[in-house]
Amino acid sequence: MTQDIRDFVTPSCDLLALGEPTHLEPAFARVRNELFVQLVDHGFRSIALETDRVAALTVNDFVQEGVGSLDSAMSEGFSHGFGDLDANRYLIAWMRDYNESRPPEDRLAFHGFDASTETMSAPSPRRYLERARDYLGLDLDLASLVGDDERWSRTEAVMDPAMSPGATPQAERLRSIADDMLTVLHTRAPELIATTSRAEWFRAKTHLTAGLGLLRYHKQSAQHLEQNARWTRMCATRDALMAQNLLDIRDVEAQRGPTLVFAHNVHLQRNQSHMRMGDMDLTWFSAGAIVASLVGKRYTFVASSLGRSETIGLREPEADTYEGFLQRRTTTWGLTTGTTVTSARTRTDATPQQGYFPLDHATLDAADAILHISDGRATVGPSYG
Repeated sequence: MTQDIRDFVTPSCDLLALGEPTHLEPAFARVRNELFVQLVDHGFRSIALETDRVAALTVNDFVQEGVGSLDSAMSEGFSHGFGDLDANRYLIAWMRDYNESRPPEDRLAFHGFDASTETMSAPSPRRYLERARDYLGLDLDLASLVGDDERWSRTEAVMDPAMSPGATPQAERLRSIADDMLTVLHTRAPELIATTSRAEWFRAKTHLTAGLGLLRYHKQSAQHLEQNARWTRMCATRDALMAQNLLDIRDVEAQRGPTLVFAHNVHLQRNQSHMRMGDMDLTWFSAGAIVASLVGKRYTFVASSLGRSETIGLREPEADTYEGFLQRRTTTWGLTTGTTVTSARTRTDATPQQGYFPLDHATLDAADAILHISDGRATVGPSYG
């Protein structure tokens, strides 16, 4: 086992994906911070987290330019409640301090690569589309097509296809307009970048693709299908949007250095992702599987696993499980290749409330490395005011 992630960075790698098996154990974010410091010394210049891409622009403004405050970056720049995590606060504060005295081309960048969807809701696309419309200087009445924002964001719009506005004639018209705006954004790129900046052009594209993504997600939620099939399509659509965001982020960062990506294993693994949701069994290709198939050796995936955790109530793994095998070889936490794990079985003691996805053979077989944390209490991160 090693604690140096640079041992797993190949010369061809420009997207290093670090998974976590649960969002509820903060030890993984603390270890991520430690590994990111190593990677910055190795030439990495950006990090992308599983959080709303548009909201993350606020964080990046603070990290790179000192716009706003740390408090506002944490409260406004994260989705899914991730701005409340101490490890994320430390990461953003450290990145700002690192950038303080460095030239723009050498500063670290922060990205989100998720859509602004929650499990049971997705917002209206209006503000994203209007931001792009205003950048392009177009005279378009989008509000009348969108209607009441609340009818998009309410839980019923995702849970019940009959309550979703995603397949209405107005939504179809919005998708057509948004697609036309994306064409205009590209056809006028030289003029727009000359009169604004490359950064502002990419910012407008980020808003526009977010709006288009929400329209596509809402369209899937409006499909009158058997529930298992409908939710599978929604999961697949979200990960397809995440994959496109990662590819767009690499377009922005290509000349500056590689990117560390941090998200749940199910969004980054190369093999198919599985999730049990109530009585539904969902299977789809993750963002990582999509990106890896497109960029090949430029993508490296590190899957993570956990021995025990007081935070989520996960007990010591049984010896014949994959986690049990790694537990005997790990004092606190460490990295190893998947090939070091000999024959074992998938642990079965995790509950849905713990949000823990155990290691399985398919994930191990498709991972470039494994990060195992023996106990959540074994990692204590520094504090930052």
